[in-house]
This record gives sequence, C-alpha cells and structure tokens, in this order.
Amino acid sequence: MLCTRCRRFEAAPDGVVCAHCAAAGAPLMAPPHGHNASLSSPVGLGRAVAVLLGLVIVTDLFAVYVDVMSYDVLGALMDGEYSAAVRRRADRADSLYAAAGVAQTVALLATAVVFLVWFHRVRVNAEVFDPFGHRKKRGWAVGGWFVPVVNLWFPRRIAQDIWDASSPWDRSRPHGLLNGWWTAWVISLLAGRIASTSYRNAETAPEIRRAMGQVLFTDAVDVVAAVLAILFVLALTRMQDEKARSGPGVSVPVST
Repeated sequence: MLCTRCRRFEAAPDGVVCAHCAAAGAPLMAPPHGHNASLSSPVGLGRAVAVLLGLVIVTDLFAVYVDVMSYDVLGALMDGEYSAAVRRRADRADSLYAAAGVAQTVALLATAVVFLVWFHRVRVNAEVFDPFGHRKKRGWAVGGWFVPVVNLWFPRRIAQDIWDASSPWDRSRPHGLLNGWWTAWVISLLAGRIASTSYRNAETAPEIRRAMGQVLFTDAVDVVAAVLAILFVLALTRMQDEKARSGPGVSVPVST
C-alpha cells in the first residue's frame, strides 16, 4: 500500500504513511472521515478560466480608457470649458462608462462561476495528493469567497494548501506567484469598494473627478490581478496534470 500522504513510498506495515512522512510528523491515522476524493483533470477548466480572465482584462482595459476620458472631461469642466465639443465628450464619456460597467460585470460573473468550479476541482485533486495537508474542508473552497471579511484570507489559505499538495513529489514550489496574485486581488477589492463609495457620494465636479481617479486606479490594479490570476491558474493546473501523470500508483483520465 502506498503512503496516503506522499503517495511515493510504501506505507509502514503498521500504518498508512511511509517512514519518511512519519519521521516528518505525518499522523499515523486513516484519511479524514468521509474522505472520498478522486482525481479529475483540471486542464479544460483551467484553460477556460484563463480565457475568461483574458476577457476580464479586455473589459478592464476598456474601462481604463473610459476612466481617462471621463477624468479629462471633468478637468475641462472644472476649468470652465462648456463648449459644445466638451459637452459632446461628456455625453460620450457617460455612455461609455455605463457600457464599460455592464461589460465588466458580465465578464466578472462568467469568470467567477467557472473559476469556482475549477477551484473546487483542484481542491479535491489536492486532497488525493495529500489527504492530511488541508486546513479547511472542501466546502470552503467555494463558500470562503462569499463570507465577508473571511474572504480576505480563507481562499488564500486554501489555495496555498492546494499549491503545496500539488507541488512535485520531490520538492515544493515557492509561493511568490500565489502571494502576488492574492495581494493584487485584495488591493483591487478594497480599492473598488472605496472608489464605489466615493463616486456614489460625490456631488461636486472636484469630488467626482477625485472619485474617478480612484476608479481608474481600481481598474488598473484589476488588470494586474487578472494577469497574475491567469499565471496562477495555468501554473497550478499544469502542476496537477504533471503530478497526476507522474505519481506512483495513480491512475487518472487526463485531457491532452
């Protein structure tokens, strides 16, 4: 019987983990109650998430363009320019701002649904690679994103456990990419809430322009977060695919 933790060496006769994992402090116990994880290829879902995140980037870049246009128009109005040309630019900026908001919302919702399906799948796969290496139950892989305040660190903790369990058998991968993505995402989330509140409460032209600058910053950071998210998703998907193919005693249908 293979070690249930590393799935690389034979388990000790009187336990379910190998001598190496036992020496490292792995518990000599059966897998967690209700453990019924099985491997499923994350490749197709990972690619779909990457494509949708690319769509998010496109909508964010469009929003950045509109934000800059609106910021400039507001500056012109603050300088006392009320010509017909400025009014047309203002009307166009308002229309494009509304369109950008709709595009961003649609892209974000579509991406979130597919991302959560992918995230849950890689969480289950990670439990096969390492049944004991997870600090949160599977349900938190989805629910953790929707609980206020908790969503600022639970998903990151789950992602780290998945990353560690999915690393190659003989070495662990550093967390730089994960930390970079998560930092950018949290900054984007918090900045977005601040910008939304400022824009909603703004009444004068200077206040609106200042709020628009905050919106511009949020959209720019969101582009960075989406780029890092693509890199994270593709890296983790590739790690799991390679580990499933190379792991001893593991049989799993994987897509090409």
